[in-house]
Amino acid sequence: MKTLFASLLFAIALLSAYPSQEVRAEEQKLAIFAGGCFWCVESDFDHVPGVLKTVSGYIGGNTDSPTYKNHSSGRHREAVQITYDPSKVTYKQLLHVFWRSVDPTDAGGQFCDRGHSYTTAIYGIDEEQLKQAVSSKAELDKSGALKSPVATAIEKAGEFWPAEGYHQDYYKKNPTRYKLYRFGCRRDSNVVAVWGDQAHAGIAPH
Repeated sequence: MKTLFASLLFAIALLSAYPSQEVRAEEQKLAIFAGGCFWCVESDFDHVPGVLKTVSGYIGGNTDSPTYKNHSSGRHREAVQITYDPSKVTYKQLLHVFWRSVDPTDAGGQFCDRGHSYTTAIYGIDEEQLKQAVSSKAELDKSGALKSPVATAIEKAGEFWPAEGYHQDYYKKNPTRYKLYRFGCRRDSNVVAVWGDQAHAGIAPH
């Protein structure tokens, strides 16, 4: 019995010496990107090391509580709210990934999805994010990496409205439909056409 008790005390001490690897809520940060179809943006960022959670939703419009049926008429964009661990991935790195996962020169939508609700945008949570986004956009334009100017909007984040449950993790719930949609929309091939070897930088293969 004494041996068992001593073993339990040793196990407790060992656990105390190595704190949980989970990131506390106060240490987590948010980012919001609009990159066309939110199914695809969610899938891409779920495969970025340091990203803890993604939520598909709507932002930037002029009506409350938008739905999939009316978000377009309300001038909302499809977007993804990203929760990330800043000790593993920085906001600057997330910007780098975002740019190279979309066609930022397209002012009319993304790939087969056309209209305002599918246009690209970066929504800054605070002034520091806005500053970094503006700087990143300017650097990208100056770099000459793209054949046309960047058309992506940069705006202060307002209310983010989570999309309906069936949209969350759509690529996991409906893998065949999702793959057919993504391939049919030529999203990946067009990103490669825009970015070449830089396409999908920072996104783990999936």
